[in-house]
Amino acid sequence: MKKIFYALFIMVLLPALSFGQSNDKAVFVNPNPGYYGNVIMKSVHAYDAAQNPAEQQKVFEMDQSGMNLPNKVADYKAHDYWHFPPISQGNTGTCWCFSTTSFFESEEHRLYNKDVKISEMFTVYWEYVEKVTRYVETRGNSRVEEGSEANAVPRIYSKYGCVPESVYNGLLPGQKFYDHSKLIAELQNYLAHVKASDDWNKSEIIATTKSILDHYMGTPPTEFEYDGVKYTPESFFKSLKLNMDDYVDVLSYMQKPFWQQVEYQVPDNWWHSKDYYNVPLKVYMDIINHAIENGYTIAIGGDVSEAGFSRKTNVALIPDFDIPANYINDEARQFRFSNGTTTDDHGMHIVGYMKDKSGKMWYLIKDSSSGSRNLDPNSPEFGYYFFSTPYMELKMMDMMVNKDALKPYLDKFKK
Repeated sequence: MKKIFYALFIMVLLPALSFGQSNDKAVFVNPNPGYYGNVIMKSVHAYDAAQNPAEQQKVFEMDQSGMNLPNKVADYKAHDYWHFPPISQGNTGTCWCFSTTSFFESEEHRLYNKDVKISEMFTVYWEYVEKVTRYVETRGNSRVEEGSEANAVPRIYSKYGCVPESVYNGLLPGQKFYDHSKLIAELQNYLAHVKASDDWNKSEIIATTKSILDHYMGTPPTEFEYDGVKYTPESFFKSLKLNMDDYVDVLSYMQKPFWQQVEYQVPDNWWHSKDYYNVPLKVYMDIINHAIENGYTIAIGGDVSEAGFSRKTNVALIPDFDIPANYINDEARQFRFSNGTTTDDHGMHIVGYMKDKSGKMWYLIKDSSSGSRNLDPNSPEFGYYFFSTPYMELKMMDMMVNKDALKPYLDKFKK
């Protein structure tokens, strides 16, 4: 009888000892169209933000009310590195380009003290052309979508150059926000016709693709003048003196071997780049913190669709009803990637950090999406997020950073 009592005691006690009591709470809230529905979509489509309210399900999210959160840009002023103010990607899936362009602008300032606003849409234009080229070469066995990865930007710079935003911004006359919904629909319909007809005339397909892009984005320049100097996109890129070989992509997941360069197996890596340096989570975080504490900014990508990711406070937390912070490790990270609850949602730019009173690291995130724009447009926080360390550990999958941040670990990689 005593043995049975002890066994029952252990069975009851162990879960409490192992997992503790959840203190974080959640609430169901009505969906809010926010900046996306109320501003962007009304601008591009005369969108009715209140349409079909009966069909909208309530959203389950962490209750962050009453929390003392470091969600003021001023909290980060001691380590808020130079960057241009956030700008909107509009109704497009081009966060990969906005975040990485911002990263290279910050690098230009850090290295040469030059403030150059680079065109995102010039890069996006030629990335569409590259996608269609691969589509033709693979006879339709390649994705043509709006998304891509950070390392598409240096690839495009190296092949096509870049231009100042003042020379080409990709907006048509009268457009306030970018909108590629009709562009991508027309391009995909055209390519579906090409595939169905089995007519793979490459030069003709690329020419038609450019005509579609020109219609929705305008024609990118081949020559232009900037600050009194005549350039081509290639010569302008050279004038920036940014060496693309100085930048590396770092990944952390278990489905490929650590300490090797591997493929990031997500749809937006449509050209199957195998250049990602794959490291354990602890090293991944060490690289981020070493970089940001030593004056470098970072282009980062990962998941922004969590219950702890608030568009009201702009703070990203991991609630303990999901997983306690001290349980986050390589396995927890991979588990969520493997079961699809961590996805390759969004690219952003880490532009600063702070440490709270307990010494915990927080990250200042510059963002191009509408989710960070639900605050007053005159607020300093408009266009920024504030990431906790646990959120970074569990949900941010890859980064682009200057290779100096990886230097202590390069010898560990198998040749």
